[in-house]
Amino acid sequence: MTRYDRAEIAEFVQRWIEANAECERNKDWTPLADFYAEDATYGWNYGTKDDFMAVGRDEIRDIALGQEMAGLDGWEYPYIRTIIDPETGDVLCLWKQIARDTVDPKTGKPYEVHGLGGSWFLYNGDQQWKWHRDFFDFGNVVDLFMRMYEADALTDSMKARFEAAGDKPAGWYRIEDSPAPLWPVSAPDEV
Repeated sequence: MTRYDRAEIAEFVQRWIEANAECERNKDWTPLADFYAEDATYGWNYGTKDDFMAVGRDEIRDIALGQEMAGLDGWEYPYIRTIIDPETGDVLCLWKQIARDTVDPKTGKPYEVHGLGGSWFLYNGDQQWKWHRDFFDFGNVVDLFMRMYEADALTDSMKARFEAAGDKPAGWYRIEDSPAPLWPVSAPDEV
């Protein structure tokens, strides 16, 4: 089993968090692709039938960070906690999802997804992520987006995505057809 230097991973995670904040300000997450290995995978589950999966740095840039973040202009994802396992290179980050530019008229505060959101990463030792899986409270995300849709609080591009919900964009797969497993396969010495 590979052991990583915890300080090296922590420094890399800090650069990642700072780059995320910069991308939020610029409303463009595609520069984050430089943090991934060339053959990295990035995915998440979306209910009982579908997974999203981007395979390789180019798909991560174009589909996960481009297509999938389109319409989330003005959203921020502040990182709340980070857990690093230097034995395996696993990194767990918990974050919130806040639409900072859009105020909920009922609360007078920005719309925010209730529940936990997070990212599970595997560090590959080269100042890059080998893989990345997001998780979030699907029910609360759907509820918030429906409330925002009804209040006409979504960006035009997010409204268009909502209205085309029956069409599967690039990167969306039936669970059984995903090009990479949602749960990354462990090496025999990690079991």
